[in-house]
Amino acid sequence: MSDFSIPGFDLKAFVAATLAEDLGEGLPGGGHDVTCESVIPADARFTGVMDSRDAITVCGLPIAAAFFRALDPDMTIEILAEEGARVAPGSDLMRLEGNARAMLTAERSALNTVQHLSGVATLTRQYVDAIAAFGSASHARLLDTRKTIPGLRHLEKYAVRTGGGMNHRMGLWDAAMIKDNHVLVAGGVAEAVRRALSAGVRDVICEVDHIEQIEPALAAGATRLLLDNMGPDLLRQAVALVAGRVPCEASGGVRLDTIGAIAASGVEYVSVGRLTQSAPAADIGLDFTPLG
Repeated sequence: MSDFSIPGFDLKAFVAATLAEDLGEGLPGGGHDVTCESVIPADARFTGVMDSRDAITVCGLPIAAAFFRALDPDMTIEILAEEGARVAPGSDLMRLEGNARAMLTAERSALNTVQHLSGVATLTRQYVDAIAAFGSASHARLLDTRKTIPGLRHLEKYAVRTGGGMNHRMGLWDAAMIKDNHVLVAGGVAEAVRRALSAGVRDVICEVDHIEQIEPALAAGATRLLLDNMGPDLLRQAVALVAGRVPCEASGGVRLDTIGAIAASGVEYVSVGRLTQSAPAADIGLDFTPLG
């Protein structure tokens, strides 16, 4: 279907499941596009152009192509923008030529995917640019979180990477993150960190809400500190206290207008849940022209 791949993500299965949902496969009367079958001749052919109505960071075009090729393997598809490219409003992203029914049936699924992923990549790029605006005052890297739409984590985290950000944990399996509820049950940050390390966990991120929790977490062996909901002044104090012993991550309530000052506090990372949780969809359209 495509040479495009994302580790841990099954593109063929995603395309098949998404199209099946739209076509109503398995439901009474489902399994077909009633509008196309009743209005569009089976042998009709279209050309199409996908374009952006916004200034965006492009993401998801190979996935969109996979939707069209799933319904018309012989469709001619020309991708006109690279993943991660910044394009101006009115830029053409993809040209298509093939079976009209296949194009119309796949259109919404393809556009939904590109609009969402480009929205995530575009918002990510805005946050990366806001950090960069502080120049040498900040060396922090932007991270996403696990606040993703169920079933779309690999895609959304790919979009974050495409927009210039980095991925935090992919899930619950690849690092321990000790938060307030874990601390509550364990009886303190030091005991929570100790339990994780004694269980053989290699990467232990410990959330601290107060300066007083920093030393106990470090003494117990935490490999990264998540400094939660601290303003720039408090972050600077925390970074000075840590003194480079482990990386520090700022998190909680970070906005475009605050991330620069937060990043300039000296932390190594800033995590932003809204990259995947609240990114607006990019305005991308697809216009068709009948052939013959």
